[in-house]
Order: sequence, then structure tokens, then C-alpha cells
Amino acid sequence: QVQLVESGGGLVQAGGSLRLSCAASGRTFSSYAMAWFRQAPGKEREFVATISWNGASTNYADSVKGRFTISRDNTGRRLNLQMNNLKPEDTAVYYCAAGTIYKAVPGSHAMDYWGKGTLVTVSS
Repeated sequence: QVQLVESGGGLVQAGGSLRLSCAASGRTFSSYAMAWFRQAPGKEREFVATISWNGASTNYADSVKGRFTISRDNTGRRLNLQMNNLKPEDTAVYYCAAGTIYKAVPGSHAMDYWGKGTLVTVSS
């Protein structure tokens, strides 16, 4: 079992940067594919980025390609999301999730464990 805790959210102006982190407990972190999802007010949760268990494969939603970078540290049991050139439409609660199988575009149902989320607010 994996427990996930996100951090790093906050308020930033458009064009700014934030780095989200997700701390994982449990010795099996390195065996899971990991992903970031987000949910904006009044909208459904959507996929943002994903990374395979060893970091060899990554994929991003079209809306964040070239601006966001997902990475992981299996020794430190941590998942990261570097977010650059933020836009007001990036405002959402960001969730870290773990799944047993890597998929290039995972749906929410494909993930087994979730954090409680961290709020990112981008002002115009």
C-alpha cells in the first residue's frame, strides 16, 4: 500500500513557476507508475502527466506539454511536477496518484492510490 501527500501549491502570477512534490510512504513506491491529475472548480478531474516506475517513460496532456516536467526519486520516494509559464487556466487542485500499470494517458479509474491534493491558483 502507498500513502501519498502533496505539497508545494500556492498562489502565483501568470508566467510564474511552482514545483509540486508528492511524498510517498511504503517500500513499494518504486514499483508504481505515478501520475498527476488536476481538478478545476466545476470541472471533472483530468490527467496532467505520468511517469513509469523507473522514469524511462513520461507523457503529458497537450495543455501542459513544454511547460510542465514530471520526475521521480525512487530512493527518496518522491514524485515532482515542475510547472513553468503558468496560466490562469492551470488553476486547480493537483493530485498525485499511483497505479500498478503504466499507461500513456491513464484515466482516474486506472490509479490505485491518491493523495488529498494541493491547490494551485494562478492569477492573471
